[in-house]
Amino acid sequence: MASLSSTARLARISALHPWRTVIAWGGLLVLAGVIQGITPVNTTTDISLLNNPESQRGWDLIEEHGIREERRGTETIVVRSANMTIDDPAFQQTVQRVTEAFRADAEVIAEAVNYYELNAQNPAAAAGLVSADRTTTIIPVTLAGSLEEATEHGANVLALLHAQQDAAPDFTILTVGDGSLNEEVNTLTEEDIARGESIGAGIAFLILIVVFGALVAALVPLILAIISIGIAFGLAAIVSQISELSFFVTSMISMIGLAVGIDYALFVVERYREERRRGAAKQHAIEIAGSTASRAVLFSGLTVIVALAGMFIVPNNIYRSLGIGAILVVVVAVIATLTLIPAVIALLGDRLDWPRRRTYDAATAAAQAADDREMIHRGFWGTVSRVVMGNPIISLVLAVAFLVLCAVPYFNLNAGFNFASSLPDDLESKAAFEILDAEFSAGLISPVEIVVDGPVDDPAVQQAIAAITQQLGAVTTAGGDRLYGPVTTTPSPDGRISLISVPMNLDPNADAATDAIGQLRDEIVPPIEASLPTGRILVTGITANNVDFFEMRDTYTPIVFLFVLGLSFLLLMTVFRSLVVAAKAIAMNLLSVGAAYGLIVWVFQEGNLVGVFGFQQVEVIEAWLPLFLFSVLFGLSMDYHVFLLSRIREHYDRSHRNAESVAVGLQRTAKIITGAALIMVAVFGGFASGRLVFLQQMGFGLGAAVLIDATIVRSILVPSAMVLLGDRNWYLPRWLHWLPDLRVEGPAVTESAQPRGSVAD
Repeated sequence: MASLSSTARLARISALHPWRTVIAWGGLLVLAGVIQGITPVNTTTDISLLNNPESQRGWDLIEEHGIREERRGTETIVVRSANMTIDDPAFQQTVQRVTEAFRADAEVIAEAVNYYELNAQNPAAAAGLVSADRTTTIIPVTLAGSLEEATEHGANVLALLHAQQDAAPDFTILTVGDGSLNEEVNTLTEEDIARGESIGAGIAFLILIVVFGALVAALVPLILAIISIGIAFGLAAIVSQISELSFFVTSMISMIGLAVGIDYALFVVERYREERRRGAAKQHAIEIAGSTASRAVLFSGLTVIVALAGMFIVPNNIYRSLGIGAILVVVVAVIATLTLIPAVIALLGDRLDWPRRRTYDAATAAAQAADDREMIHRGFWGTVSRVVMGNPIISLVLAVAFLVLCAVPYFNLNAGFNFASSLPDDLESKAAFEILDAEFSAGLISPVEIVVDGPVDDPAVQQAIAAITQQLGAVTTAGGDRLYGPVTTTPSPDGRISLISVPMNLDPNADAATDAIGQLRDEIVPPIEASLPTGRILVTGITANNVDFFEMRDTYTPIVFLFVLGLSFLLLMTVFRSLVVAAKAIAMNLLSVGAAYGLIVWVFQEGNLVGVFGFQQVEVIEAWLPLFLFSVLFGLSMDYHVFLLSRIREHYDRSHRNAESVAVGLQRTAKIITGAALIMVAVFGGFASGRLVFLQQMGFGLGAAVLIDATIVRSILVPSAMVLLGDRNWYLPRWLHWLPDLRVEGPAVTESAQPRGSVAD
């Protein structure tokens, strides 16, 4: 009896002990649910840079010297009247009542001050709390506890606000800040994820029914995806107790879990059914699927994990959290595919085909054999393969030209962060932000903070503070208005540092705001800092943190690219024992990723087809998105390459006829890969249908790349290139023959190993 591959042995063991396997997985799912109930996933909305940039060093000094124990959460309450000014007694009574109501909840609110109170002490500072037409005022609020605790109080802040709005129907009372914005965004994210999951899963189920032609078979991949997601959430909950994860991790686990979980199970179930149609007994068909499709799943999962591992290189909590979430769910999905799916197949047997009643007898096997012989000459995919492989140069040039054309808009990419201005119009935080932006300064909610490190009583330090203040007052916007608002200087309790805090009259996430930070750091601060005998001047705050994020991203992007491309090349070369296949696969995947980048810019930034898709046009593409998409898309794009190339190599090893192997591999995987790609597009499209721009951009980018990869790349680029290269596709220099033979198809499960024939369940 021929030896079985490791994946075939796993499939065999699982199929021989199906109930034990199913119960074990059910137990893991229950355990994951219990873990989440006891210790839910510990998430944060903070963007943490772990390479100790200037903004972090400045903030560390602020905390170290006691100006602030740690960054506090803030809210800016907006009180507006349509027919009164702040000089009206009723207006003052309303503002005072709102202020006192917030102060009364000491567990949520640390400080609150209004125009009337501040005007009695500092009229100049109070003037900044009133709009030019005097119909609107703002109440700055500091939330209790740390920033993390403040964001958890978002629901309480909104409840306080709604109570005051109900008590003053003649006024508009709104708020925007760390607590309220976090609460509304989290709520919207949860709604978008739930909606995306339901839409994606629903459409995926319909596609599975079409692909399988059976209800029961269609349910199996969905069940595996749900189990994978549930267990991955439990594992993420454990990891998050060690280190907080970005709140994006929940979106990542759900989206990737649905996509790969369904796809992996789909390939294995369909390979089992294909072998049954060829006359294999149930157990034999399970082992063949285990030695081929399951093995392809294993190596496909490895390529995804290698690509995702690149995100761990980046010293940022968002990338690492997304990497952790995606890797966890991919690992669980791969292991479940190798073990749970064979067990489920063993239990269901030919009931997978319900409501149809198929007969797998000698006549069926003969018909399938005849179909296998004729498949390269007929049908839609037979036509595609004949046209493409008959005109390989034209096909290759046209496909590459189309992908390059799609990628061109990427060179106009404007990366940044979409802040409150990109939120849906019905959110209270957005309404408050727009009033701040129009009547005051959106920068009030996140001022620039400049730390002067040096003894407060040192004349040189005092001169430096005065010089900075003077310089800030002289900076203007493009329209000629003052860029910075009133300057506030706070000495530390120990007298060793000073904090200059100043709002910008800009959206803190606008390009002009990041340019202003660059001007501060490169032009204004250096000559003043040089005048200090000892000490330093550091620029921090939210906008400065954004600038440091951009610099970190630009530094680590080429490193991540080299890491992912290098490891992927080595893995593919070892798996397919070919330098050419590995290099070609990487080049083609880079083309599909580049095309996806360009389409994101073309749609979201340039506004093409936004109305058709229901998307929101924005000025910037999320700064974290390109590097994230590269890691995820490169891994997912390899899925179809691995499945297609494994079938091509499987046939080539038997026939040694390159063109025929390409045609057979293309057609035998066409229906299943097309279905799998449509499922991924449905899943990603479900998330893209949400109202948050970052989910729209992420879902659209992933869906576009997968669709391009499964159509243009798989149907045109791969076959045309492989026909042109001929037997050179499988070239591996002799000096590399020492590499381990890890080819996807593994040791064959031969006819001598297991009998074929009509074997009942």
